[in-house]
Amino acid sequence: MFGIGLPELAVIAFVAVVVFGPDRLPELAKQAAGIIKQLRAFSNTARDNLREELGPEFADLELRDLDPRELVRKHLLEAMDDEEKENAGETPAAPVSRPLAEGELPPYDPEAT
Repeated sequence: MFGIGLPELAVIAFVAVVVFGPDRLPELAKQAAGIIKQLRAFSNTARDNLREELGPEFADLELRDLDPRELVRKHLLEAMDDEEKENAGETPAAPVSRPLAEGELPPYDPEAT
């Protein structure tokens, strides 16, 4: 959860008790829970509105799909899967190699350097 472990959570709880006091802490926790609930409802409404506006093709749309990193990762994985399916029936050709004769220079590609 956000990279916070048990020791960090204990320190945060201790600081909260010291700063706000044990009397106000339950009220603040209730307010925080209400804010989180409102944010979740807002994101669900936004997702549903997007799905409705985009049409039935995007019925499985999730908001995380709109993250550019996820979008690129998804398309790269799909492209790799398509390439594997295309190459499934083909056997890769083994490169032809032979030892160089004495005094023979190895092949050189001037455009490669």
